[in-house]
Amino acid sequence: MSTIDSAEVLRLAGLARIDLSEDEVTRLAGELDVIVQAVATVSEVAGPDVPATSHPIPLTNVFREDVPGATLDRDVILSQAPEAQDDKFAVPQILGEEA
Repeated sequence: MSTIDSAEVLRLAGLARIDLSEDEVTRLAGELDVIVQAVATVSEVAGPDVPATSHPIPLTNVFREDVPGATLDRDVILSQAPEAQDDKFAVPQILGEEA
């Protein structure tokens, strides 16, 4: 039994303001119906004792701790820049703004 038919695809396309051709409506009805059936199959297998998860394995933060450390010397860095002005990097003007 099909749960997603052409009328439902047209209704959803109208809500999303998407213009679909008849071929697209027919193709999407079949594809969406397969997806709905797959979700239904998984729902049958997952019982109340199976917790819902977004990932099969737990995720952990892989970032290092934010620990302050020694910084680079400003004069050394600015000496390596193509151009410096007032102890800052000099970059080309953009957007026609006045300096």
